[in-house]
Amino acid sequence: MSPLFRLRRSLIALALSTVAAMPALAAPPLTIGLIPAEDSQAMIESSRQVLDSLQQQLGMPVKPFVATDYNGVIEALRSKKLDVAYLGPFSYVLANQIADVEAFAVAVTKKTGQSSYKSVIIARKESGLAKTADLKGRTFAFVDPTSASGHLFPKAGLLQAGYDPETFFSRVIFSGSHDASILAVGNKKVDAAAVADRILASAIAKGQVKADELEIVWSSNPIPESPMVWRKDLDPALKAKIAKALANVKDLPWGDQGVLNGFQPTNDAAYNVVRDTAKVLKLDLRSMK
Repeated sequence: MSPLFRLRRSLIALALSTVAAMPALAAPPLTIGLIPAEDSQAMIESSRQVLDSLQQQLGMPVKPFVATDYNGVIEALRSKKLDVAYLGPFSYVLANQIADVEAFAVAVTKKTGQSSYKSVIIARKESGLAKTADLKGRTFAFVDPTSASGHLFPKAGLLQAGYDPETFFSRVIFSGSHDASILAVGNKKVDAAAVADRILASAIAKGQVKADELEIVWSSNPIPESPMVWRKDLDPALKAKIAKALANVKDLPWGDQGVLNGFQPTNDAAYNVVRDTAKVLKLDLRSMK
């Protein structure tokens, strides 16, 4: 073997060993946006086990993002700062109009076995408010302009009952989250509020309010559950992995929804009932962004 050949072989071996010793480039994270049902840190912590499960199944980092309101998550999707997001039904319909996203999965919990929930209007029992008519002239809290259960469905319900929220209440506020609205009623900051029934149940379970001190004044028909959505331009192979991973997420807590029994497939058409409610409200969803 010539000295030149031996030198070349040694150099090739050195190069290969150097490449093998180099650290692998970190995979870009999958960014997931979460709706602000609770304060940001509590929302992340209550979703941590699901996010960890996704990270393990996908073999890539999963990075959560919680905005201060629904529009923050929608805007992050529109600007492609997020890959996947968990949105309320109305905020999804809005996102579908202004960002290139689509609903693909919806959580099913062990407690209900359902993929729907309800909006309820709550008041303190001591206030004597027992039916919708009793709310006339009272102070009221909605959650967010694009919240399905915290604003738009109850607003439509009030209008269908013949009450215009613009003149029916003495004062209306937007609290920013369901928890904040629940506490506003509990702490006597407002007389009544519209919230999601499952978030109310969670607040009661955590001891934030007592069930026997509250009155359910009104309840909606079932609302399709908040969907998981993704950007349409995500790689199809990654989409398939995400959908499979979510379907496998069982026996883990997911935010205010309780323990999961997996995520089942959904699609854009499932949220036409939301669009129909917008028509009842004569609402231009684009004007709400």
